[in-house]
Order: sequence, then C-alpha cells, then structure tokens
Amino acid sequence: MNQKRGKRKKKSKSTLAKAADKHVLYEASVQSAEAYIELLNKIYKGIRKKKLRTIREDFCGTARLCYEWVKADKKIETWGVDFDSEVLEWGKTNHAPVVGDAAERVHLLCEDVRTAQTPEVDALIAFNFSYYIFKQRDELLSYFRTTLNNLNDRGVLFMDLMAGPKSYDDDYEEREIDDEVTFDGNEVPPFTYVWEQDKFNQLTHDMKCYIHFEFEDGSKLKKAFSYDWRIWTPMEIRDLLLEAGYSEVDFYLQGWDDEEDDTDDNFVKRIEYNELDAWFGYVVGIK
Repeated sequence: MNQKRGKRKKKSKSTLAKAADKHVLYEASVQSAEAYIELLNKIYKGIRKKKLRTIREDFCGTARLCYEWVKADKKIETWGVDFDSEVLEWGKTNHAPVVGDAAERVHLLCEDVRTAQTPEVDALIAFNFSYYIFKQRDELLSYFRTTLNNLNDRGVLFMDLMAGPKSYDDDYEEREIDDEVTFDGNEVPPFTYVWEQDKFNQLTHDMKCYIHFEFEDGSKLKKAFSYDWRIWTPMEIRDLLLEAGYSEVDFYLQGWDDEEDDTDDNFVKRIEYNELDAWFGYVVGIK
C-alpha cells in the first residue's frame, strides 16, 4: 500500500535578526542615559541650586534611565511608570542584577501615567516623545496637570520635543551603531538603526513612525517599534503647561558648530531659534 510522502520542512536559517533582542538594540541606539543624567543634573541645579534626589520617569519602558541613575548616585531614588508589564519585567530582569542593592531604590509601576500614584519628586521625566500619544488637547492638559501634582515644591518637569519646518517630512534615516555595550557590559553586535517617518497629516499633525533594525548578514527586524503620535508644536506645549499650572516653561536647544558643520551638543535656554530646519530639544516646566 502506497503512502504519500510528507514534505520535508525547510530548516529556517539562523539570522542575526532572529537572534536579536529589540530592547537591547533600542537602548544601544536611542537612549543615552549617561548624557541625560549629566544634562538634567546641570539644568536642575541651575534652576534650584540643589542636587536631584528623587525622580519619576513616565513611559519608562525598560527603565534603563532609572537604573542608571541609582547606579550613578547612591542618594537617588527613582520611580518608573509604564503600562507594558512585559517591557518592565525585561528591564527588571536585565538591569536590577547589575546595580545590586541599589535596585531597592528603583520602584516600577505597571500603570497608566495619568493615574499612577507616586511620592512627590524633584524631577518628572517624559522622554522619547512618548507624551505625543495624547492626541486631544484635554488629554494632554490632563496629563500635564498630573505631572504637576506629582512634583514637590522644588519640582521640575523635563520632556523632549521635535520641531522645525523639515522635521515632519517623510523621512528615512539610517545610523550605524557599533562599539556599544549593554548595561551589564556585554558587547552589542554592530547593526543599523533605521528611523522611518511614514505618514504625516499636515491638518491634524498626526504622524506614524517606525524603528527598524538591519544587520551585517542582510537580515532585518522590520517595525520593531511603531508609533502613532500627534506632533505638538512648542508653543502648544508651552501654553498647555502654563494652563496646567506651571509657573514657567523654558526651552533648551542646541547651537550650531560651523567648523564641524553640525550641532554643538550644548543645550542652553533660548527664547528664539533660527538655526535649524529640523531639530529636537528639551522643554522644562518649573513648578
């Protein structure tokens, strides 16, 4: 009696993309925790004449910044808030062992940033444009009021922002990443970080963006991270923060280095900006 032969399954080739951890790649290409710490300490001390001691990071993701901060300063205590339990657990698993006992000063909450209750802190941080997920004016105003309520009397809010007439164009930016290490000191294999601005609605300022990763063997990790944002203008953000109750709102932006033909990496407070067609910077809300 004849039997049909089953088809032999093709062995899937092992590729760098399949072996990659997207959270490791994100931290290596997007986050600059040590640079953030240096900059925010400098700005906060310039405003309050004191050192930061307590910090809350909203939309904290893997909480790399929270762990970096307690590692750098034994007097710092941090709270990280994010609604993604999986990414929070990844951060705890991969970062907490590195800092040892200092991990007791990192408190992670799997909650909505608009309702999470934490002690009042010196600084509340919302980076990587995460607050752009709030597309309606009342939503963003409500969030800004929440940030104010979670700051103590000497509290300062730090957020990043993008702007400039060319910053909303369809864009496909590639950047080679090498010589990076993980939080525990292991080398990250070289890869290419790709930032794609896919669609921008000029009427609503809605934007869809993606992060892709490409590897030396030709394999790719497409749409590793996806974003659906409203790009708020600097003056919209400023007006909403003042309406929420902040006493002062400042912008810290880079200058231009003619010799290097690039930004000078020196973020200073500015009230006028004409240097660049597309830029990012920091908005600082003072309670």
